[in-house]
Amino acid sequence: MVNMRRLTLFAILLALAASALAVSPAPRKSPEFTIVEPSGREMLLSSFKGKVVLIEFLWTNCPHCQRASRTISRLHQELGSRGFQPIGIALEPGVTPSMVTGFIRQFGVTYLMGYSTPEAVDGYLGRSVMERLMVPQIIVIDREGVIRAQSGAKGDPNLEDETYLRNLIGGLLQQSAPVGSTR
Repeated sequence: MVNMRRLTLFAILLALAASALAVSPAPRKSPEFTIVEPSGREMLLSSFKGKVVLIEFLWTNCPHCQRASRTISRLHQELGSRGFQPIGIALEPGVTPSMVTGFIRQFGVTYLMGYSTPEAVDGYLGRSVMERLMVPQIIVIDREGVIRAQSGAKGDPNLEDETYLRNLIGGLLQQSAPVGSTR
């Protein structure tokens, strides 16, 4: 009986450790990711190499996501001409192109917005399906394609704060674009 309890406790601790290790810490090379635009056109994340990219994984009906999108739109208007490219990706189950276009219209999104499946997003984030995901999930990628900041599974208030993001993105924009970058 005591050995069974120890074995059960060990299994639980092992599962928790695996979950904690599932998300690779930043910095790390950004994996490839496919964004589906409302038109159905697919775009690869790697096509933005040379820009500072912010990805907001969101649910279209999430108030925190809506607020973050407004902040990101302001930053895009201010920093877009310097090489800042935000991308919004709706990931809720059953997301449709009309949900994405409605979100863009309703919240004045000024940047590229698309959608993906929760499974593809889990793979990109390196997240265990057993882990509860809070949205928005925000990722910041430098000009070289390296993830410099990533929300934890429960989110990150700093990555939703306009001043913090402006400073982080501004610092990354000061770094030169990689040699051979076409954008």
